[in-house]
Amino acid sequence: MALSRKKWNNILIIACVFMVAVLTFIDSKTNKMPDDAHALFDESNQLTQLQFNGIWLNKSASQWRCDDSVLNCQPLATAWSKLMVSAVQMPANEIQLLTASVTLTIAINHQQQAQHWQYYPAEGLLQSASSNWYQIPPSLRNELAPIISTQ
Repeated sequence: MALSRKKWNNILIIACVFMVAVLTFIDSKTNKMPDDAHALFDESNQLTQLQFNGIWLNKSASQWRCDDSVLNCQPLATAWSKLMVSAVQMPANEIQLLTASVTLTIAINHQQQAQHWQYYPAEGLLQSASSNWYQIPPSLRNELAPIISTQ
């Protein structure tokens, strides 16, 4: 049985509306912050220094300074200082499957003693100096990567 042009148009319109509804639903679920997410740094424990992969960020007074090769200094510093995480439990067998990590050196409130954390960018995981694990929401992960100058 052949469909008329009008019926095909109606089918296409309904399919397009359905796809827009599905994509809107998916977007609303992926961009939403998890209910158990909390700030990693707050007013009493402010991030003042961060170093990873030979790149450094330093807060002096209220201004962030970065390595000369970093092009997105202020957005990168803001993303790290306002980072939201959720505590997770990591079984030993899953830890072995993680890809390459980056060592973060973090200073809080200009303390002399820096903390060394492990950051797994591909999985969005942070391991604290005391071996606690934290998950970074997918919507925040892209902002944590520096844009490096090629010169």
